[in-house]
Amino acid sequence: MRNQSIGSSIDWITLLLYIALVIMGWMTIYSASLPLEETSIFDLSQIYGRQMLFIGLTIPIIFIILFTEAKLFERFSFVFYGIGIVLLLGLFVFGKTIKGQTNWYQFGGFGFQPSEFVKTATALLLAKYLSYSQINLKHTKDQLIGLAIVGLPVFLILLQPDAGSAMIFISLIFVLNREGLPSWYFISGIIAIALFFLSLLIQPLYIIIAILIIMIVHYVLNRKISRNPIVYGLIYLVIVAFSFSVNYVYNNVLESHQKDRINVLIGDDVDMKKEGYNLNQSMIAIGSGGLLGKGYLEGTQTKGGFVPEQHTDYIFTTVGEEWGFFGSTLVILLFVTLFLRIIYLAENQKTKFSRVYGYCVATYLFTHFFVNIAMLIKLFPTIGVPLPFFSYGGSSLWAFTILLFIFIKLDANKVNEW
Repeated sequence: MRNQSIGSSIDWITLLLYIALVIMGWMTIYSASLPLEETSIFDLSQIYGRQMLFIGLTIPIIFIILFTEAKLFERFSFVFYGIGIVLLLGLFVFGKTIKGQTNWYQFGGFGFQPSEFVKTATALLLAKYLSYSQINLKHTKDQLIGLAIVGLPVFLILLQPDAGSAMIFISLIFVLNREGLPSWYFISGIIAIALFFLSLLIQPLYIIIAILIIMIVHYVLNRKISRNPIVYGLIYLVIVAFSFSVNYVYNNVLESHQKDRINVLIGDDVDMKKEGYNLNQSMIAIGSGGLLGKGYLEGTQTKGGFVPEQHTDYIFTTVGEEWGFFGSTLVILLFVTLFLRIIYLAENQKTKFSRVYGYCVATYLFTHFFVNIAMLIKLFPTIGVPLPFFSYGGSSLWAFTILLFIFIKLDANKVNEW
């Protein structure tokens, strides 16, 4: 068992899904950025040429990970995390500000976004922490430490400010919940988001009256379980304060572009030629694809440049226009198969560290996938979240590759963990 090679122990299904998504991603970038005069696919002056270089550089990254001792990822998880935090702090001194966000280091013509790599470091440290036998997420101290591991990079990223990346880190609440964190943390977050949007659409007075009725009914129906009325009262006061604070935060705290994105989502006084332009054009492009699409390299919206940043956050619009409903469904099915495969493998790990890390990988990838596509069909505000393996960029591609292949390595090593 111990003498098995990497080739015989690696999960080839996950590897083939990764290769398929990367190839399809590059094909989509090529279509979305193809100039009038075709050049070599290796032309570094073109977006698709640089992406080809980024893909080529993933090969040594993959081999380094696969031939690294698996235990080192667990042993040095705190070191990786510490380096990541230092890189995030360094942005406030050496970072380049792009579109109001200081979340990049710039080296000549190439950029480096540390938050993409800190996701892996955070997942490793969280997995390491939760793998300690004495950790019990039913205890408040253990809960706070787990939340702090996630919360520190979230805090630094929000200062950049980069709400999209911060939200990806926050999604690790699902992993914590899976490992025993009380569900009320997750439920409270969902309620807060719902209240935020409801308070923008409805008068807060109506909301707090409805909440009061719901809480009274809930208390009456659960009196036999010894519910404490004081706790109900405190929760209600928090909800009232939150509901009345939403409009103040919206008008005095949020930046104009953040308010525009929320307005686009809720359909409140949106100018489709300004703040609503990107979303409107992406929906037109996707809708115009129909069932079978217009054909590869034949997208008129894509070729006309109607969708801004189509090779990055809006890359799926090219899939929808050129490959149609069936092609889009195929891409979605490939992603879903990858997520399910990672979860299946995570459940079959021999160590808690590998299992938790696997769930972190699945959570990160799914959140990126869901939010990116939801943005394009008006189910989520536009917050700049790339589609894994599809959106242009070296940082995101390398970070997703590192994230996934560390898990592939851990999974391949499980034969030695008996």
